[in-house]
Amino acid sequence: MNDTLQEQMLRTIQRTVDTLQKDVRSLRPYGAQGLELPMPNVKRLKQFVQLCRGIIFPGYFVSDGYVSHSEKYLIGVNVEQVSLILSSEIYAALCLNQESSKRIDSTCLQSKAHEMTISFIEGLPELRRLLNLDVEAIYDGDPAAESYGEIVFAYPGIRALINYRVAHLLYKIGVPLLPRVITEMAHSETGIDIHPFATIGERFAIDHGTGIVIGATAIIGNNVKIYQGVTLGAKSFPTDKDGNILKGEPRHPIIEDDVVIYAQATILGRIRIGKCSTIGGNVWVTKDVPAFSKIVQNNVKNDE
Repeated sequence: MNDTLQEQMLRTIQRTVDTLQKDVRSLRPYGAQGLELPMPNVKRLKQFVQLCRGIIFPGYFVSDGYVSHSEKYLIGVNVEQVSLILSSEIYAALCLNQESSKRIDSTCLQSKAHEMTISFIEGLPELRRLLNLDVEAIYDGDPAAESYGEIVFAYPGIRALINYRVAHLLYKIGVPLLPRVITEMAHSETGIDIHPFATIGERFAIDHGTGIVIGATAIIGNNVKIYQGVTLGAKSFPTDKDGNILKGEPRHPIIEDDVVIYAQATILGRIRIGKCSTIGGNVWVTKDVPAFSKIVQNNVKNDE
């Protein structure tokens, strides 16, 4: 008697599940005793980011009201929660980042995750200082902004910057994977794509913001302002003798202090935009720009 379609389907599902399980096991980290180790949890990382936002700007990112006389208690609770979530997520990231050919020393990685978490907690006051300056810069440069509170509550640029500065601190203390996940969360939420490896100075102002792209090796000075659609990207990718892309090579622009870059400008390659320069909208820049320059469409020549 011929198999029913349902029996054929069940056998097909079983074969597919067996194949998928075999494939996925090659991608998962295992400990010294062959025990499977944890993977980073995106849901918990979102909770971590929200807690960081609440610590940096108390009262702005809470769902159940805010009482000023409980501020110290609330900050303390949030910092404690941050430490618990971050320690476990760093541990998971360290496990995943371990070379597959090496045995994983769980005790060593847990200790390393704990030390990294302490370093992050110690950096929270500096994060708040930098982000307060970013809020001030956005307010000072936007005549439509009526208060600092409006910027924190409503502006996508400051949300993207919170994620970036949190992620950049994690990157600086050596945490793998998580910085990129955190900035990609902001990318999805705001349309602003800032790589966590990029270096950004004080009083960084993003106006509107949607479509901004800032590459991994970009360096941005102090008091810089950029508008929507700006790209600080790579013109080309350096390769080795076999044609493989070299990782980590400087390939994105350097933007000096007090530069303004208007909407849809594209700046590519390891070039330098001199201090106090203005880059007009919709221009394409692939060569160094001297300090105090003004680059607009009618005085830009197309490069080859």
